Amino acid sequence: MAELSYKQILEATKSALVAHGAGDWQAEEVAQATAHSEVHGNVICGLQYVESYCLQLASGRVDGNVQPGISQPRIAAILSDARCGFAQPAFSAARDKAIELARQTGIAMLAVAQSHTCTSLGYFTEQIGRAGLMGLGFTNASPVVAAPGGKTRVIGTNPIAMSVPDGKGGLSVHADFSTSAVALGKITMAKYAGEQIPLGWAVDENGAPTTDPEAALRGSLCSAAVYKGWGLGILVELLAAGMTGSVNSLDVAGLKLPDGPPHRLGQMYILIDTQSFTDQFPARLARLAEAVAQDENARMPGQKRRPAEKVEVADALWDKIVTLGRRG
Repeated sequence: MAELSYKQILEATKSALVAHGAGDWQAEEVAQATAHSEVHGNVICGLQYVESYCLQLASGRVDGNVQPGISQPRIAAILSDARCGFAQPAFSAARDKAIELARQTGIAMLAVAQSHTCTSLGYFTEQIGRAGLMGLGFTNASPVVAAPGGKTRVIGTNPIAMSVPDGKGGLSVHADFSTSAVALGKITMAKYAGEQIPLGWAVDENGAPTTDPEAALRGSLCSAAVYKGWGLGILVELLAAGMTGSVNSLDVAGLKLPDGPPHRLGQMYILIDTQSFTDQFPARLARLAEAVAQDENARMPGQKRRPAEKVEVADALWDKIVTLGRRG
């Protein structure tokens, strides 16, 4: 296993992206997100995605050089058109203006349209939270989830993220979770490990509940908490696709396929000044946190989340990333 720092992961990722056609600043933004995911233990959204980024840059499925188009269609609404490029630079290009507007008006919307997958949604809401605003984020993805009682893949895992400021430049609450019962990657991992999956995670191609990961991969994922998660997933779809003018999950091919049409996914971020109506928000948050802390094993979402100084990465994966950066 290779033991790596944030800086090493960032530099190797950026080199790989630039070597496959990404622009310097666009590659920097994606590499920062990749390294951030790794040091926070979110390996599914980290280095494991880099090879697909490179393959899709080479095939033209994602445009690594495009400049996002920024507009302001309403007083407190900012639209960043990613133009089939990466989501990270599209967000970055519009973030500061959206933060400024939220501080002026109390609430603002930042829509990212027609983008490549944003991968880790919480990475973006964290930036909003550290700026002193509550950040809510929503994004859709390729279809893997069927409606309760159904068998047809209709929406993606459609995650929701939230980051709440602590008033000191940090976060008091942070959560990033899919509206599906589980991430598709966990079922894939169970398949390779020869393990069964719990009932409630997925249905087979006929819509029957299954514990067989191979049958689940041929079928569909279930929503978290059945109809409750399904409703939240639909809400995410409407915010991320409907309000941004991006495509429905139904119209997105597999996120890691090396070629094919661009993703054209959407993200919606809501930025909220927590003290627009009262100065009691910190006190109410503290009251809640104190009640949670009374139970020894309980915690607020994200309370123990800390970046690691060094992370272990499989040698084969790291060698691949380094090799991708040597192209040409």
